Amino acid sequence: MKLVILLRKDLKMQTGKAASQCAHAAVQAVLKSDRKKVSEWLNKSAGKKVVLAVEDEKELLKFEKLAKKEKLTTVLIRDAGRTFFKKPMLTCLGIGPDKEDKINKITKELKMLN
Repeated sequence: MKLVILLRKDLKMQTGKAASQCAHAAVQAVLKSDRKKVSEWLNKSAGKKVVLAVEDEKELLKFEKLAKKEKLTTVLIRDAGRTFFKKPMLTCLGIGPDKEDKINKITKELKMLN
């Protein structure tokens, strides 16, 4: 079990901004998920989370569509545009928590954020 967060590289967010956007995605994904999956994720994998990089909004939306097709829980995070950005902006996508192999099926080509 794991939860994956896809973060846009093209936005070049400061570390703190990127971290807060990922935190929003993680919290919202857990709140939206089936309680049994959340319990299994916490108890069997200690709440494993992975942040992967996507190039831009187009790629972010592509992975949202793929995840939904696999019936995975998804949450798109839209920053309100009050601080770092001048307007509302899609920043990241939370997927899961769910079985690793199910998530890996769609995210295996992506690299960890560096």
